[in-house]
Amino acid sequence: MTFPYQLTVQLLKDLQQQMPQAICELVPDGGINRHVIINRDVPPFDNLDLRRAMALSLDRKAFIDILSEGQGDIGGVLQPPPAGLWGMPPEMLKELPGYDPDVHKNRTQALQLMAHHGYGPDKRLKVKVTTRDLPFYRDPAVLLIDQLKEVYIDGELDTVDTTAYFPKIRRKDFTVGLNLQTSGPDPDPTLDIFYGCGSSLNWDGYCNPEVDRLIEQLSVEADKERRRQLAWTIERRLAEDVARPIIFYSRGGTCWQPYVKGLTLMVNSIYAGNRREDIWLDK
Repeated sequence: MTFPYQLTVQLLKDLQQQMPQAICELVPDGGINRHVIINRDVPPFDNLDLRRAMALSLDRKAFIDILSEGQGDIGGVLQPPPAGLWGMPPEMLKELPGYDPDVHKNRTQALQLMAHHGYGPDKRLKVKVTTRDLPFYRDPAVLLIDQLKEVYIDGELDTVDTTAYFPKIRRKDFTVGLNLQTSGPDPDPTLDIFYGCGSSLNWDGYCNPEVDRLIEQLSVEADKERRRQLAWTIERRLAEDVARPIIFYSRGGTCWQPYVKGLTLMVNSIYAGNRREDIWLDK
């Protein structure tokens, strides 16, 4: 079998042509999203308006169409349904700041924000867009740079070797970055680990005591529906803060020989199912 979720749509099609006997599935790849990280502690993106302008520049559907032939999902911090159990429904998601499907309207607002701070066709904001030097980081980073041009932001791609990438991010030695993170089957670890003040995988140091309080409240709430509403309140607050704009959730292909039995691909966690204790070879 191939390594789970690692085949792009194009590679999956190639494999199926070369090995027609292969069994293949294209599924949400464990709740992994592409998102923008922003160093909000130093100029220029210590300014909330400029962070909002960047978020408003995003054409999420274009990312999905160009990078994976339409195979992907738009969501917030929590993986969207049906694979995600806690994500906002589409009609609620589009009400979040920056998620209006009318891209032209969003970018018009972004241009107004940029103009208010003195940027325009003759004065553009130049930034480096840092990312890991791997295709599934680098390709969306290139597209992000292309979209930022629509709102007077000129990005320069800064690719970093894996061994140096995460130390560089944790030192906050970046301005803007394209990063990946997971969204597990339960909201508690996702929100606490990635957005809690001082938490271990809070890449860019986002910290809001009010969000921390809501995360703590969520973790002790026993009623499922009240938990869901709290999770969505946190989603809205993170979007309003432009905490870490989520671009899209990808899907990945996995193929295996017919004699591989007992394989179940997990759609909302890359960590579940990796013991593979139920897989056996019928040969």
